[in-house]
Amino acid sequence: MGEFSYSGKTIVSLLVLCGTLRVTQAQQTVFNVPTTDVLDKGRVYLELDISAKPNDSDAQNKFSSFVPRVVVGTGGNVEIGLNITGNVQPGRDSTTLVPVLKWRAYNGGDNGWAIVVGSHAFIPVHNKGYDIGNYTYTMVQKTFKTKTRIGFGSGFFTKDVVAPNAVRGVGQFTLEHPVTSKFTVASDWYTEKHANGYWTSGGICKVTNKLTLYGAYSVGNANALKGNHYFLVEVGYNFN
Repeated sequence: MGEFSYSGKTIVSLLVLCGTLRVTQAQQTVFNVPTTDVLDKGRVYLELDISAKPNDSDAQNKFSSFVPRVVVGTGGNVEIGLNITGNVQPGRDSTTLVPVLKWRAYNGGDNGWAIVVGSHAFIPVHNKGYDIGNYTYTMVQKTFKTKTRIGFGSGFFTKDVVAPNAVRGVGQFTLEHPVTSKFTVASDWYTEKHANGYWTSGGICKVTNKLTLYGAYSVGNANALKGNHYFLVEVGYNFN
């Protein structure tokens, strides 16, 4: 992923646009941490995640990365998908196929509670650091009458997936708060020190009924003061 920037005029224009459109929830994640949303049967969601650090620092040199993602609703409160990770420049790509499965085990409706369990398989196909890995998690979210939603859960990464020669158990947390009915500020966090150990905060804008933009900044659990932080932009599209 290359470097990118936005002018003040562009940002203001996007915020105005977000103020005239309605936000709906159909994403697999807030930014990185899974939500309890599950696509209806036959629904298809495509997303491109773009991460970029434009400058070198003691903890993290500049880089760019693209992660495409597709999610399909299968019915029965289940969705499946595929992420393709490891496309990072500069350096050696470590392309990894990540099939995903999420099942909403409980949907409380009016009481606002929902629970999902899910699993990600990690299948390296280029410059392998391991043969196969897994991330399994449980996530609970509560939606209040104000439409603010908070979430908490835990997950388990197998050896080498996010930390060399180590297994990682993590806590995971989310916060989504609609500023208007069309624009939401949001935050998510994976605990512990590992490749996914970041706190990410920003905004979610429904540009059209099908197109959603996410903009955020990620700060590492380790070495944040030494430069372990970067920009994150995501573009999501609902096909139906």
